[in-house]
This record gives sequence, structure tokens and C-alpha cells, in this order.
Amino acid sequence: MTLGPDAPRIRAVVVDDAVLLREGLARVLDEAGIEVVAQYADAAAFLATLPGAAPDVVVMDVRMPPTFTDEGVRAAVETRRVAPGTGVLLLSQYVEATYAEDLLASGTAGVGYLLKDRVTRLEEIDDAVRRVASGGTVLDPEVVRELMQRRQDPLDALTPREREVLGLMAEGRTNAAIARALVIGTGAVEKHVSSIFAKLALEDTGVDHRRVLAVLAYLG
Repeated sequence: MTLGPDAPRIRAVVVDDAVLLREGLARVLDEAGIEVVAQYADAAAFLATLPGAAPDVVVMDVRMPPTFTDEGVRAAVETRRVAPGTGVLLLSQYVEATYAEDLLASGTAGVGYLLKDRVTRLEEIDDAVRRVASGGTVLDPEVVRELMQRRQDPLDALTPREREVLGLMAEGRTNAAIARALVIGTGAVEKHVSSIFAKLALEDTGVDHRRVLAVLAYLG
């Protein structure tokens, strides 16, 4: 990409424990006209520089030392808290919608979440970094699909009758009382309740406990 004479130079930081990936990403960004001002092998080292040396954007891996779980996500959220003007672009090997939700919970401006394997062209990472640095949002299509599925109302899977049963459960009625209210047999109520538990993915940890969880889902 060729920058115009008046185009502001973006200052970026790369955080990744894999040295080859870190160095390679830094070189790609530098060739695209994005100034890589620092590189770090772990999130803690980067966070220690904030807020004094906050870059325009930080590009970091999701899983890094010491536990290789969510260090990058937690560092991204902390970055948004300490230096809210800093854009954050997370790179992941897998679709991890929970982590994307954690990141987006801090605000949708200046955030990105891409899958490493799906970034096939240098122009894609260059464009993503620039968009995030300027306050835009960049999400991999696979991540978007996962988020949409997670955000679907689980109650949508219930039939009208099951919703009636769940509504009466929320009123604190027993199966027998629900049967009387709906003029159906107790056995039918029990089948509806079991179906509700299954559709809401409530594990069998006790009927009473599952009734409470089902009611909470209904009220939520």
C-alpha cells in the first residue's frame, strides 16, 4: 500500500509468544507503512507499558503464556480500560465466540477479532489494522456466525404449549397445579417439562434445580 504524503503513520504493537509469527507480522505491517514501535512475547510485558506508551493499535494472539488460554483477551479488555483510545485486534487459531463477546463487551469501536488461518492476503491484515486503529470494527465471518447463534433466544425453540407450562412454572406452580390450569394430564405436563429442560440445555442435576434455572431463563 502506498501512503499519501499527509497520511498519518499508525503506531502498532505486536504481542505474540511465537517469535516467527511475531517477527513476520511486524515485517508485514512495516512494509504496509504501519510503524511497529514494539514487540512482546507475553501480555504482561505489554500491559506494563500502559498507559504511558499506548500505541494506536495492538495486535495480539488470544492464547499466550503462562496458561495459553485467554491471556490475550484479558489483556485486550485491560488495554481498553487503561488506554481506551487504543485499538485492539485479536488473532486466534480457533473460533472462540466467548472471547469475542468478552472483547466486544468493552465497546465495539476500535476492536477486531480475526482467525489466523483465514487471513490469506497481506492486504487483509493491513486493512484490519487500519480500520481498528481508526475506531472501526473487524470481525471474522465465522466469529459473527457463532455470536449470532449464541445470542439467539433459547426460548425460541419452545412450542406455545411449552411456553405456557414454563410461564406457570415461573408462577411457582407444581406439575399438578399446571395440569389443572391447562386442563391436561399430569403426565403430559411432565413431558412438557422434560422437553423444556432439554431445549434449554439444562443438565440433570436435580428437578428442583432445573426448574429454577428454567424459570430464570424465562424471566431473563
